[in-house]
Amino acid sequence: MVYSQSIARGALFIIASEFLIAAMGAIIKFVADGLSNEMIVFFRNLFGLLALIPLLMRAGVPGLKTRVFHLHLVRGLAGVVAMYCFFYTIAHIKLADAMLLKLTTPILIPVVAFLWLQERLSRLVRFALLVGSAGVFLIIRPTLDLNLVMLVALAGSAMAALAKVAIRRLSSTEPVVRIVFYFAGIAAAVSAVPLLWGWQTPTPGQWGLLLTIGPLATLAQLCMTRGYASAPASRVGIFTYSSVIFGAFLGWLFWGELWDLVAIAGAVMVAGAGAMALHSTRQDIPDEGIAWDDPRTSKQNHVRNGKRYVPNP
Repeated sequence: MVYSQSIARGALFIIASEFLIAAMGAIIKFVADGLSNEMIVFFRNLFGLLALIPLLMRAGVPGLKTRVFHLHLVRGLAGVVAMYCFFYTIAHIKLADAMLLKLTTPILIPVVAFLWLQERLSRLVRFALLVGSAGVFLIIRPTLDLNLVMLVALAGSAMAALAKVAIRRLSSTEPVVRIVFYFAGIAAAVSAVPLLWGWQTPTPGQWGLLLTIGPLATLAQLCMTRGYASAPASRVGIFTYSSVIFGAFLGWLFWGELWDLVAIAGAVMVAGAGAMALHSTRQDIPDEGIAWDDPRTSKQNHVRNGKRYVPNP
């Protein structure tokens, strides 16, 4: 399925997704006091899959048929590994720090997109990535040492970058609901295996928290998938930096976490990098064979170099 391309629309979907992920992270941190990472990951995937039922009923069985299951498998396996890493990080360090470490994902997305999809990077986007990376290091350097938790977090970021670029590849033929369904199904199946030796019976309060994680995560996945289907990953990936603001606010609200001036300076640099990516010219959008939204392109030019382009309505 082809979606009309808009960097602004893609950015808004990504920002909404990051807010939902930060909210989910706060709930995970609460429930991680009594349940293992394996339990949390499984129920996040199970309840997330159940939350999709209304959408699946609307799409019907024909709407779930796919010819690119191998790409869904790559996206699903990379995503579930990233989830294990992310949840582990949340459980062992401050929520704000976990969100900050998650910010290494946007730095890796353009690299993966370049290697896999051959997405070209404009000069402005490259500069934005440089500024954003510097901001991330300013935030992380004063507060975190290189330890096991950081290594797990970085491994999760690499897997998340691979998963998000896979979404970009899938979006040329697959609708959002289908992409999220296959991810939820694959992730639920994979995360069920550790329960054979790691089952714990949740308390009523823990059940209540677990029930909220899945729907929040599913809605975040829908927003994220729609965002990457609306614009190149190398452009809108930088907007995942918005999670630092949401994570810091929730960390302050529930755990009294505070930023220092160096971290604030880093956050400002990240926000500036996002603004640069948003205002980058449309002409720099890579010709990916998915869409073409230059208003000067006529209907006669829909096919160029063997690739089909679909202009915005």
